[in-house]
Amino acid sequence: MPIENHQTAVESIDAFLKRVIRLGGLRLKYRITAGAGAADPNKFESREIYVEIAGPDIDQVLERNAELLRSLEHVAAKTLRLEPEEHDLISFDARGYKAMRAQELRMAADTAAEQVRLTHQPYNFSPMNSRERRMLHLALQNYEDLRSESSGEGMRRFVVVYPKDWKPQAAAATGMARARTFGRG
Repeated sequence: MPIENHQTAVESIDAFLKRVIRLGGLRLKYRITAGAGAADPNKFESREIYVEIAGPDIDQVLERNAELLRSLEHVAAKTLRLEPEEHDLISFDARGYKAMRAQELRMAADTAAEQVRLTHQPYNFSPMNSRERRMLHLALQNYEDLRSESSGEGMRRFVVVYPKDWKPQAAAATGMARARTFGRG
């Protein structure tokens, strides 16, 4: 469901970020774009609101695989009362981190596809958040001879790439049930 009132949403995010920056003593600035101008040119996110963060303390925002950036994004989505499946309507980025991560995931998808084609066995990615799993699924949908599924629970949820005609019973019977793992390190 789209965000009903972009102006109200922008005002809420602005107030939230001002508070966090002031209370955290961070030297950051940001730009909020809403509506058609916020659309993801790569079509990996169906965002309606895009927040770009910059400033002298940007390294803190991007530490630990952009943990703070993702946290700000998550809290902003909660502030707007978005359901979990609607969280990709809002997107935060800094220094093109997300674009670079999307490129890494596309390359990882290509590597996994090649591995599955060579071995005819499933390929497990390391656990990742729902947005990154979605990016992998989108990147893998172009391979007609493969399929991808999410597996696991909660924070341990991950993507598995299979040959399209993979049958687990046949693999178990022949002792080929082991899958390769690919992580981000």
